[in-house]
Amino acid sequence: MTTAATVPAAKSNVVTAVMTSLAASSIEWYDFFIYGTAAALVFPTLFFPKDMPPFVQLIASFSTVAVGFVARPIGGIVFGHYGDRIGRKRALVLAMMIMGLATTGVGLMPGYATLGVAAPLILVLLRFAQGFAVGGQWGGAALVAIESAPADQRGFFGSFAQMGVPAGVLLSNLIFLVMGEVMPKAEFAAWGWRIPFLISVLLVLLGLYVQLKLEDTADYQALQALEAEKQVAAAKALASEKGISVERATALLRAEMTSPILRVIAKHPKEILLAAGSFVAANGTFYIMIIYAVAYATKTLHTPKSTVLWAVIAGTIVSAPVLPLTAALSDRFGRRGVFLVGAALAFIWSWPFFMLLNTGAFPMMALAMIGGLTFNSVMYGLQAAMMTEMFSTEFRYSGASLGYQIGAILGGGLAPILSAALFEKFGNSSAISAYMAVLCAISFVSVLVLTETHKRELRRKT
Repeated sequence: MTTAATVPAAKSNVVTAVMTSLAASSIEWYDFFIYGTAAALVFPTLFFPKDMPPFVQLIASFSTVAVGFVARPIGGIVFGHYGDRIGRKRALVLAMMIMGLATTGVGLMPGYATLGVAAPLILVLLRFAQGFAVGGQWGGAALVAIESAPADQRGFFGSFAQMGVPAGVLLSNLIFLVMGEVMPKAEFAAWGWRIPFLISVLLVLLGLYVQLKLEDTADYQALQALEAEKQVAAAKALASEKGISVERATALLRAEMTSPILRVIAKHPKEILLAAGSFVAANGTFYIMIIYAVAYATKTLHTPKSTVLWAVIAGTIVSAPVLPLTAALSDRFGRRGVFLVGAALAFIWSWPFFMLLNTGAFPMMALAMIGGLTFNSVMYGLQAAMMTEMFSTEFRYSGASLGYQIGAILGGGLAPILSAALFEKFGNSSAISAYMAVLCAISFVSVLVLTETHKRELRRKT
């Protein structure tokens, strides 16, 4: 029976879960993005030999960015397994701890002049740890919000986990702008760039708070109670059949349990692939806009660094509210229709984006980012809900994380490198625009094939 006292408590728990999801994803994505910004602006000359051609330095630096994407599916698999086995909260806390420590480690790294070839190797290991952590963070943050949300508002509440992305972009670009303004260029290159990385120790503190204060989701707790009842009944039956103790029968049953990741791959391979395909556009075009475009504008167009970073910030500020707005629309009208509109608009914008960027004028560059990031947000805002609704509670963390992270490596992981290679080969940005359009077409078709999920029941039995 629901009492008047339990309703405010339930609402309070939902608000706490959603705000925790937003805070965790914001700081975690800040950590992940400052690496990308530094890889475009600082790392090419700091961690690689000075006698390398600038293009080779940039490709080498972007390659370390890509390592984080290679690690993301691995993190999704590992954290998905433990998130489905030991709980959403504990997996999320561990991911935050690893990310905070790895990012702090980057901030303490000596450069190539001090360590030689060991410098880029250690940098790659730390970037791998970042990718491994973010591979687990997204599923935890998304499920903490969505499995705590009312059934008819899962898109809206799930968008708060997605809002960590623009928050991370905004924070990472602002801090690099501020550091660049308040200190001489030489000092920024020598040590100032390290400060944004060292701030990430805050993520470790947030992880400790979540561990102490946040309860696991209602869906997961209900699943655990149901599974415990089933296991007791199965153990008693096996003990009676084999003539062994209940404790021994319980141990045998646990040994035979299949990993959640193996179960979801066996039962839902199509859904995992379609989830990955649905994500390549939002992820790939996003990293072209916030990482490759920064390097392209500063090194090819010779635009001041502050101009392009302010353009990214303008696009982020305008596009961020689109995430909860379109996610709420998907709660009412369905995920597929809203997503398909976003994918079609992003497809069309692939060409105006670089045409506007190539002007080198701040208003046009800001318009390029505003349009690109806004259409991106139409797709991205509802994806947390859409992906989690595709899988049942017992392997939801594994299935959603795997689809998301495979899409990330195929989309964003390759995007900066392929964009740089395309420009080097063709000498203009049209080939990159075509590449962005192809990514949008892949996601459009993937979601067109998917079954609508927004009215699907998430299991919550007590």
